[in-house]
Amino acid sequence: MSAAAPTRSVPDRLRHKTVSAAVADALRQRILNGEFAPGIQLRQDALAEEFGISRIPIREALLQLEATGLVKIVPHRGAVVSGLSVEEVEDIFQLRVQLEPSLLLLSARRFSEDDFHALRSLTEEYGTALQAGQVELWGELNRRFHLDLLRHAGRPRSLGIVSGLLQDCDRPTRLQLSASGDVARADREHTQIVDLCEGGAIEAAADLLRAHIEHAGTSLVAIYRRSGGA
Repeated sequence: MSAAAPTRSVPDRLRHKTVSAAVADALRQRILNGEFAPGIQLRQDALAEEFGISRIPIREALLQLEATGLVKIVPHRGAVVSGLSVEEVEDIFQLRVQLEPSLLLLSARRFSEDDFHALRSLTEEYGTALQAGQVELWGELNRRFHLDLLRHAGRPRSLGIVSGLLQDCDRPTRLQLSASGDVARADREHTQIVDLCEGGAIEAAADLLRAHIEHAGTSLVAIYRRSGGA
């Protein structure tokens, strides 16, 4: 009978990396869900106590979140949940207006029946979440819909940029829908964009997508200006 293979201990560095990734994911969800509002300080000692771990993986998790723009490491304050300025919101939506309609023109011509089925399933899921007031799902479902529309464009760099912009839009999208009451409009326009693509009216679909993004951006900027920013 052969001897059992020796058990290898997990190196501390790898263990910390694994724990820090889990902590980063948990904190990311709490930030995106609005539990941690922009401007809130994330104290390493308090988080270490809450998670029952040392401060090392907490610090690494916060650095991961800083790399994605969800927190800022501020001298003498530590990690602070990021918010967007009015100018940043305007910039994000202007970039989306420039990129997404042109990518849809390329992508929609390559849609298969399976693609349309997936898009319709996603619009139904989004519509259900909107009607049910499941605010925590709105940003993610919106992001998935827009990326699925553009997935066949064959422009990976542009899609990477759009993906980042949509991630930045997660919290603002939920704010815009909640504050403006545009839930029915968002649901209707997503469905109409898919209808137009399936009917071969791709340029009309791109025009509607452009108007859809422009309206959301204009509405959100107005909300930010009334409230003095995020």
